[in-house]
Amino acid sequence: QKVIQLLEGMLAKGKDEKHGEQVQFAAYKQFCDDTSVDKKRAIEEAAEHIGMLKADIAKYTSDSATLGKEIAGHDEDISVWNGDKKAVTSVREIEKADYDALHKDYSESVDALQRAVAVLKKMAQNRPQSSLAQVSALQSLRLIPDEAKKAIDAFLQNGQEPEGLEVSAPEAAGYEFQSHGVIEMLEKLLDKFI
Repeated sequence: QKVIQLLEGMLAKGKDEKHGEQVQFAAYKQFCDDTSVDKKRAIEEAAEHIGMLKADIAKYTSDSATLGKEIAGHDEDISVWNGDKKAVTSVREIEKADYDALHKDYSESVDALQRAVAVLKKMAQNRPQSSLAQVSALQSLRLIPDEAKKAIDAFLQNGQEPEGLEVSAPEAAGYEFQSHGVIEMLEKLLDKFI
């Protein structure tokens, strides 16, 4: 009998433990079911987010490739423009050197023409015969006595004023200036330069 009591006690104890395990199992099962739903929902949201991020990555990769091609095109344009700029700058420097040389040449030509015209205009006069010019130059010398100067002056006045029918041919100049045409030509050339 004691064995039966012992067995019945064990049976009761086994049932109590079984019932406790069933309650505990039900609580765990409820926790797992609740957690499983939350985790499935979180996995679905994460999978959707992963899909969106993969789409963004693909878009940005495509944009990066497109922009890389555009950058390469712009870099090529920049290198071509820099080459063009160097070429144009080189041509401009050559043209400036040519212009400076031409400007210097023209300036020197204009200066030479102006000086030539001035010299020719200064010389634009007829010169008397040298014998009378030498005689008239004697009057200015200090070494010649006053009586001689008066005689030279009377001689020169006698030769200059003919009386009545005593008209003689005009005295020819020692040098007659004939470069008026040259002066006109130089002035026209100067006008073209200026």
